[in-house]
Amino acid sequence: MFWIVFSTAALAATWTAAGLAALSAARTARTPQGAIGWVVFLLAVPVLALPAYLIFGHHRFKGYWKSRRAAEQAVIAKRNFTSAQSQDAAAAGVNTAPFEVIAGLNICRGNGLDILVNGTETFNSIFEAIENAQDYILIQYYILRADGLGMQLQSRLIAAAERGVTVWFMTDSIGSRKLSRDYKRALEAAGVNIIDPAVQRGPWHRLRINFRNHRKTVIVDGRTGFTGGLNVGNEYLGLNPEFGPWRDTHVRLTGPVVQQLQLSFAEDWLWRTQEPILDLLNWEPETSPQDLPALIASTGPGDTTGNGSMLYFSAITAARTRIWLASPYFVPDQDVFAALKHAGLRGVDVRVLLPETIDHHLPWLASFAFFDELREAGVRILRYEGGFMHQKCFVVDDTIAGIGTANLDNRSFRLNFETMALFFAQRPAEQVAEMLAKDFQNAKELAVRLDQQNPRVRLLAPVARLLAPVL
Repeated sequence: MFWIVFSTAALAATWTAAGLAALSAARTARTPQGAIGWVVFLLAVPVLALPAYLIFGHHRFKGYWKSRRAAEQAVIAKRNFTSAQSQDAAAAGVNTAPFEVIAGLNICRGNGLDILVNGTETFNSIFEAIENAQDYILIQYYILRADGLGMQLQSRLIAAAERGVTVWFMTDSIGSRKLSRDYKRALEAAGVNIIDPAVQRGPWHRLRINFRNHRKTVIVDGRTGFTGGLNVGNEYLGLNPEFGPWRDTHVRLTGPVVQQLQLSFAEDWLWRTQEPILDLLNWEPETSPQDLPALIASTGPGDTTGNGSMLYFSAITAARTRIWLASPYFVPDQDVFAALKHAGLRGVDVRVLLPETIDHHLPWLASFAFFDELREAGVRILRYEGGFMHQKCFVVDDTIAGIGTANLDNRSFRLNFETMALFFAQRPAEQVAEMLAKDFQNAKELAVRLDQQNPRVRLLAPVARLLAPVL
């Protein structure tokens, strides 16, 4: 009798807690689909959903948002420094206002761009810049491993510090959770300024799991900057046999846009340490003979609106002839999903390049639940077969090119801190289009409906889609 009473009480308590959590999700979720997803999950499978909601739900987001915005306000004075290099909006050939509002910065001219299309090109260029550093290095990665590539980076940072270069170094506490203490001790011993995730300032542990800093940034002397899809690990050089060749894209930046990238790093450093470094950095940009108009859009959960989603929405709706996008994950929100369909219906050449190789099963499965509607609207879905594809980039007509860290999913749209480098000129648009056209040659267009897929995909894709708000 005792066990019957106990079991009944436990069941009632579980359902009560699930009901309260569902009410909280309905009231505080940032999107309608997020609210629906959590409510359905909590009421359908409360035993599994309650722990997940405690970890990934963001019903205490308001206090976190206020704290993050406070850090941003501390660097606001530097946000207008590019006004002297501002690009005439009319010369861009596209309405740039949405992108500038999202970024909180003006498009600036006088910039240079080198597209780096694999790990070897990327890290050769980064290591060369580090070795030539004179004053300081800013370095930030979501994932950093103490493997062969990680040790090469460590040795170069130590050498730079020992010759008098100031180094500020930070990683994400979740993405780089396996980075050994010995690795960090060696950097600290050389004088590198490093954030210890165990003692960093920030939100409590649940939020630290949910709100990840997904940025990959290297800045040298305020003259050269890097961002894009590549983290630090042997797999990014194509050395992991599970994934094989690794297709990714990074960019080397010069010009005033590097100072914009610095702002994002300085804000992140201030948020996590309460140590301002703005006055220690170079804010006098050198212009590039390429003279390209560019903009850094740094987005994250501290934004008042879903700026990550709005960035992609703005790019898609600006397209008149083509919008080509590449992302390792495809779990869009309703705004971006509708924009893609509408572009297809308008006759725009819409192509979405995704990997055929599976990295994370849930996002891979969930993406299949979106494909049928998109294909019916004229959107082409291409599955990259030349290894694992991890790049995050897009091209709009012959006017806009974007390369950075943001995936086409809700996590990048609203939960992660991301960086996208945007260029508003024909030459970079043509370069990205040429790069993607080569990738399309290693891809196969999806021609099978969901109901024709194998049973695993056919049955589980709609279920995985319910988790879209946190994928």
